[in-house]
Amino acid sequence: MSNREEIAKAKRIVVKIGSSSLTGSAGSFLDEKSVNALVDLVVGARDRGAEVAVVSSGAIAAGLAPLGLKVRPKDLATQQAAASVGQGLLIHRYTESLARHHVTASQVLLTTQDIVRREHYQNAQRTIDKLLSLGVVPIINENDSVGTQEIRFGDNDRLAALVSMLIGADLLILVSDIDALYDAPPSTPGAKRISNVHSLKDIEESTLGGSGSSGVGSGGMVTKVEAARIATGAGIATLLTTLAQAPDAFVGKDFGTYFQAQSSKNNSRMLWLAHASTPHGRLTLDDGAVTAVLERGVSLLPAGVTSVEGEFSAGDAVELASKAGKVIARGLIAFDSAEIPQMLGRSTKELAKELGPEYERELVHRDDLVLL
Repeated sequence: MSNREEIAKAKRIVVKIGSSSLTGSAGSFLDEKSVNALVDLVVGARDRGAEVAVVSSGAIAAGLAPLGLKVRPKDLATQQAAASVGQGLLIHRYTESLARHHVTASQVLLTTQDIVRREHYQNAQRTIDKLLSLGVVPIINENDSVGTQEIRFGDNDRLAALVSMLIGADLLILVSDIDALYDAPPSTPGAKRISNVHSLKDIEESTLGGSGSSGVGSGGMVTKVEAARIATGAGIATLLTTLAQAPDAFVGKDFGTYFQAQSSKNNSRMLWLAHASTPHGRLTLDDGAVTAVLERGVSLLPAGVTSVEGEFSAGDAVELASKAGKVIARGLIAFDSAEIPQMLGRSTKELAKELGPEYERELVHRDDLVLL
């Protein structure tokens, strides 16, 4: 059986649609036909026996016209105001459209804290699970009206991937104005659509190399590939397609790009650490420590660390970076930030002798470390 045939067999699906696919050419109003087209696809999947949740952009765009704004505002406060007005209009449009099929819609607004804090994570998970079991279609969006620059998800592609992890989906569909991943900028003569991606490592050198030098380096494709990385790492297949091609792509025909789920998926704790945790600081490693972490899978010892940044407590997530500043891993630190400067570059035996036996241990244990 081909990978594409798995699409039609998915039992729990997250569909993400971007603002550009839902709004007019100026991005200042919701297009009723586009909403209806998406809803028809969702209902079709439900009729095949799937549970479907929708992650929808468009709240800010929907709020522009009522506020007399012709273009998307650049300042955060006005974006929040537009989102506050637009969220009601957006869910109203979905509610009306789903009612054509006698299906109930619900609104679920998430902030970063709902994903990164375990108690919030479990609450969001239970809510969405219950909605799906009741036959409701959750319409999920980042809570733009209260989000801040510091705590926002940054894009709904990533949010959709995290929601897919949250509810144990087996398929993530990214509906965009970009029809597929290409091996070069789509405008380049001879650029070819990549139909199937078995491993993201296969495309990184040719397609992801050099920001702006390829189809992935522009037009928001970077966030879509990152969403696919998160989802496929959790064992969730991912499909990138357009709204126009979606009816064919949804049933397994060869449209868009299909990212195959990894068979050896990471456990949920490591996925949370890699993609949903918030780093509170950074440790810079010498070349030897970088090699040891990347190639030998060992714990990080104080001897391999050259500097520390940020304020954090034991148990917080921190980034591990090379001398060049490249972040190679993320881990849970075993010491407070105030304790670490005196430990840098020193062996654990030396530290234990001078500071006490509690210092004869790793800064980051390998079981609390994930490579990025």
